[in-house]
Amino acid sequence: MLDQVAAWLFAPHTNCTTVDTLWLSIGFFGQALFASRFFVQLFKSEMAGRSVVPVAFWYFSLGGGLITLVYSVHLGQMGLPFLMGQIGGLVVYVRNLMLIYRERTRAAA
Repeated sequence: MLDQVAAWLFAPHTNCTTVDTLWLSIGFFGQALFASRFFVQLFKSEMAGRSVVPVAFWYFSLGGGLITLVYSVHLGQMGLPFLMGQIGGLVVYVRNLMLIYRERTRAAA
């Protein structure tokens, strides 16, 4: 099935320019980075034998969220739902990283 999707996506009838393909790749990369945070979390939880949310989870969330935000800005008005969804999430990701590093700084002192 993936080969059919790829064939359709890059077939001449789609009128995709190189720039369109680049932006589409950016969008897919952002989503892949964002989704990979769950695999990072699962891996760390399996290693610990309990549910764990590692710091890397928040970095993957932030990176994927930022890339998806940039992609939604590129989409213009059609990307507004993605834009609104990402802004709220980015605030949460940054705040969690701030709390983690504040706790580490206090523990080190």
